[in-house]
Amino acid sequence: MERDDTPIGRLLRRREVLALIGAGLLVPGLRAGAEELPGCVARPQQMEGPFFVETGLNRSDIRSDPVTGATSAGVPLQVTFRVARLATGGCTPLPAAHVELWQCDAAGVYSGVRDEDSKAAGQKFLRGYQVTDGSGAASFTTIYPGWYPGRAVHLHFTIRTARPPGRREEFSSQLYFDDALTDKVHAVASYARRGPRQVRNAADGLYRQGGSQLLLVVTEKGPGLAAAFDIGLQAG
Repeated sequence: MERDDTPIGRLLRRREVLALIGAGLLVPGLRAGAEELPGCVARPQQMEGPFFVETGLNRSDIRSDPVTGATSAGVPLQVTFRVARLATGGCTPLPAAHVELWQCDAAGVYSGVRDEDSKAAGQKFLRGYQVTDGSGAASFTTIYPGWYPGRAVHLHFTIRTARPPGRREEFSSQLYFDDALTDKVHAVASYARRGPRQVRNAADGLYRQGGSQLLLVVTEKGPGLAAAFDIGLQAG
């Protein structure tokens, strides 16, 4: 995996994070460790896409490839899913749900598939799953995704839950980012060498199918970025 030749290729320097806040692109003051119950928010499902791979990787930091040990270059991003079960009379946190996250790297390449870069077909970077805790939360450390032709910038996720008697439910969708923020992040070295992206949110066919309800609100956290995503799943 190619490494960045500048420090900001792998993370956002403090002054750049502050510049994004000043431009109104980030929400300042993310409280580390703040505990909140998952919101009762129903979200639209979207297609899983052609790039899902069953890796069996139970891990919170998905940036590295377990075969080569190389870490994907890019701006660090923490994504926390807060999963709830929607039911009559309200909702409750949903523990023991399997949350799978996967994405392309800063150059638009997915691991585990023969896409633009066949050399990544045997790798497993930027893939993994977590199991929600007692409060319904599952957190991942990843990077801000790059772009590839035909799509806006996005992440993929699937949530699986076990329901008696032995029945499994599955919810798949995608997460999106504010275009102005993506413009700023993609100016960082590890993204900029790919060139300008071709598709913004409004031109993406999938985004137009409920993507505004799947838009992450990104905040500052340490040397990188963070976002929390509340989702309520219908009771089976």
